[in-house]
Amino acid sequence: MSFPFPDFHSFLLYTFLFLFIFAAVVQFCYWVFLFSRLAFYKTPTKYLQKIEREEQPVSIIICARNEAENLEKNLPRILNQNYRLFEVIVVNDNSTDNTEHVLLKYIKKYNNLRAINAGIKPSGMVGKKFPLKIGIESSKFDTLLLTDADCSPASLDWLFCMQRRITDTTEIALGYGPYAAQPNLLNRFVRFETIYTAIQYFSFALAGESYMGVGRNLAYRKKLFSKTDGFEKHKHIASGDDDLFINEAATRENVDIVLEKETFVFSEAKTTWRDYYRQKTRHLSTARSYRLRHQILLGLLSFSHFFFYIGGIMLIILKFSIIFVGTVFVGRLLLLQFFYAHILKRFHNQTLLAWVPILDAMYILYYVTFTPNLFTGKKITWK
Repeated sequence: MSFPFPDFHSFLLYTFLFLFIFAAVVQFCYWVFLFSRLAFYKTPTKYLQKIEREEQPVSIIICARNEAENLEKNLPRILNQNYRLFEVIVVNDNSTDNTEHVLLKYIKKYNNLRAINAGIKPSGMVGKKFPLKIGIESSKFDTLLLTDADCSPASLDWLFCMQRRITDTTEIALGYGPYAAQPNLLNRFVRFETIYTAIQYFSFALAGESYMGVGRNLAYRKKLFSKTDGFEKHKHIASGDDDLFINEAATRENVDIVLEKETFVFSEAKTTWRDYYRQKTRHLSTARSYRLRHQILLGLLSFSHFFFYIGGIMLIILKFSIIFVGTVFVGRLLLLQFFYAHILKRFHNQTLLAWVPILDAMYILYYVTFTPNLFTGKKITWK
């Protein structure tokens, strides 16, 4: 009996050659046929023109657990939005700091601010979902706008620009939540990872396959929350008040994306790798509960990204043609630089463009670090 590979070296060589070429093709397809939708997306003209303001009453909901300092800093910008009829509901989730004192101070100054105590969580419901559910059920209006206590809108027109995307047919508006820039590697990687995640969920939404949003900047109808039974199906998962809800409630027709710079909601990135690891571990714990087709599509993207680098490195180690590997590497890098140039301009973060080659390669460590958490099911609390 003869074998196609006369020795182990040849077996490894052809295996990694196949993985490398397959990964390169998959990467090309994702960037050219999917992510290009975001790179060349044009905001509808009606949202760029200065037309008569159409305002619907809105309930802004914030969950807070030991967020006195952030509420002191960020609440005024939210309460002073250029908008006629809106309420701000802050759900105090059993804080032990001065959160209650800060809220009482602002309630005396703003008659559209309400504070609600979450109380004791029911058995089996963990994380932020119970206080958020309390806030949604207590809201006066059908249009909901969600953000976090550590977030600050880029402009006083954030509320107006977000709510106008909620219409008779559009029940969900996905906003963007970037992190403030700092001159260090961790911050650059956090911002890059946030943008790469945004590229994925915005592009998927444009393709009619919405699978997530971010709770820092998200609007939807209260009746949609009721129709889908809220967080009931995933109440046992600490995270997922944003992405798992969208994964369940989104359709091809009821989602819009919001990319005007006035709608960005900024927050401060983690300042230590340990804190970042804990944050991402909690966020990624939801991926196993996505719809199967979304798990497959996202898994294929991650697989191709990882094995593009690993396959190329192994081919060089196995003494395959450096010219071939190098040409493919450079080709993909030029493709990335082209699309990132458009996307980073859209996200007003062009300073990251020079860092794309380094940060894209660092993403391999991201996969190595966090992929095991998708299978271990490690539980992480909200706060």
